[in-house]
Amino acid sequence: MADPTLTAPIPVSCCAPLAETALDDERAVGLSAMFKALGDPVRLRLLSLITSAPDEICVCDLTGAFDLTGATISHHLKVLRTAGLVDCERRGTWVYYWPLRDNLRKLSALLDSPVG
Repeated sequence: MADPTLTAPIPVSCCAPLAETALDDERAVGLSAMFKALGDPVRLRLLSLITSAPDEICVCDLTGAFDLTGATISHHLKVLRTAGLVDCERRGTWVYYWPLRDNLRKLSALLDSPVG
């Protein structure tokens, strides 16, 4: 079962850029789980493949893009799901994945800080 602190929705107010608003402990924990999940190159690439699909993507299309076992890909996908970055649905033999765009927008907004 997923840790509820990792999959709980993050309040919209968390989306102020870091340069404008400091994070409280609760928001930092939720967001850090998402960033931690993206700290692995395989998971980052999986997320890229999932988000670049027009709507959703079958796990069969994801496994072929890597020189890894299906079990390893499944593990990485589970980490992305637990972190709240993707969701999925089983249809017969295959599982289809799609990005949770609201949480991706929150990460993007958090990092939207002027450089200078």
